[in-house]
Amino acid sequence: MIFPVRILGLFLSPGHDFRGRHGQARENHEVSEVSEAEFVAGKGIRGDRYFGFQENYKAQVTFFDHAVHEAVLEKFGVSRKPQVYRRNVLTTGIDLNELVGKSFSIGDVRFTGVEECSPCYWMDQAVAPGTEEFLKGRGGLRTRILESGRLQLGPAEITLLDPVP
Repeated sequence: MIFPVRILGLFLSPGHDFRGRHGQARENHEVSEVSEAEFVAGKGIRGDRYFGFQENYKAQVTFFDHAVHEAVLEKFGVSRKPQVYRRNVLTTGIDLNELVGKSFSIGDVRFTGVEECSPCYWMDQAVAPGTEEFLKGRGGLRTRILESGRLQLGPAEITLLDPVP
C-alpha cells in the first residue's frame, strides 16, 4: 500500500534538553530545521543528538503528525512551533500509529515502526500544562532506520513493506 504524505519539517538538535535531566532544569539546545537530511541505517539522522546513541536504538528517528500539533495549539491556546516536541520528522497524510510494528519506506529510506513516542512530563513545561496527558496515544512514532538514504521537505509517499524483520 502507498500513502501520499507531505514532509512539513525535518528537525535536528545536537544535544538533549530533557533526557537524563529528571529533577533538574532542562538544557537549551537549539532545534534546527533543515530542508534535507541524511538518514543512516542503524544510527539515526546525521547531525542529530541520537545519531549512534545506542546499538539498535528504538528511536533513531521520531515522527510527529502536524494535525496533532494543530490540535495542541487549539486545545491549549498557545502559539508554539512544531520543534517544541523535539521530534525529527513532521508529516501530514497518515495516522502514525498505523505504522507501529510495520516496515515502510519513504523514498529510498526504509524504516521499521517500533512504538508510539510516548509523551513525558516535560511536555507540560515545553508546551503547556496538560500537554503530556493530551498527547497520550498520539505522541508520535519511534522508528529504526533499516536502509540509508536522504529525505527532503515536500510531497512524499509512504510505502508499506513486508512485516518488520
